[in-house]
Amino acid sequence: MIKLIATDMDGTFLRDDMSYDRLHFSKLYTEMQRQGVHFVVASGNQYFQLKSFFEDYPDTIYVAENGAYILDEKQVYALHAFSSLAVKQILPKLIEIPELKILVCGQKCAYARASEGEAHIQFVHRYYHQLTVVEDFDHIDDNVLKFAITCPPELTEDIVARLRIMLIGLAEPTSSGHGDIDVIQLGMNKAAGLRELGTVLGIALSEMCAFGDGGNDLEMIREVGLGVSMQNAQPAVTAVAKAKTTDNQSQGVLSFIDQLLEKQF
Repeated sequence: MIKLIATDMDGTFLRDDMSYDRLHFSKLYTEMQRQGVHFVVASGNQYFQLKSFFEDYPDTIYVAENGAYILDEKQVYALHAFSSLAVKQILPKLIEIPELKILVCGQKCAYARASEGEAHIQFVHRYYHQLTVVEDFDHIDDNVLKFAITCPPELTEDIVARLRIMLIGLAEPTSSGHGDIDVIQLGMNKAAGLRELGTVLGIALSEMCAFGDGGNDLEMIREVGLGVSMQNAQPAVTAVAKAKTTDNQSQGVLSFIDQLLEKQF
């Protein structure tokens, strides 16, 4: 019996234009509520951006920032932040790689340097609705949850490998591909976030279903009871999934949930 359904957003729940079939989801959400199934958004993105997609569904729970920030409209279930010392140690290592554009992701806001350029700032603003432009990162007064990095897509794997060595004992890189890399806290990922949320809700990982397509979904897809990979998923994700669905463009998540709820009824 599945008691919680979690989904990644970009490349999974959302179409490429960041839309989804709202009428279909509304019907499924009503059925999830009737069956007592929790709906959870598990994403590397900022809470404020994720919430904008589900304003009509106040019971939605968000495992945001790759598991570092877990909350709904009523309460915060968990908040995990880097220590100030770790932030001071990590940032210089990131800044020394010239190909990187860096975003510091805090609880209150995300922070981008003005030197990154207006075009890049406008681009990341799509994913970080609360965004502040700063001259440097020296005086950020916030709980730092992760670092979001953009690099040339063809360098993604090499930079992830380089960061894995540079940040030993401090943090770990994870990538959804296409030049996007998150530097997250050690042991912090979507699976860890779902496990922590499950402890609060009284739901085991084995009673959860999760959907994903990228490297930062890998642990979640592997560890839940029913991990579902998208048709457009990275091979490593598909390899650990227990089931597959169609791609994000054809709304594979909604189709799979439809069938799952019907079987449980």
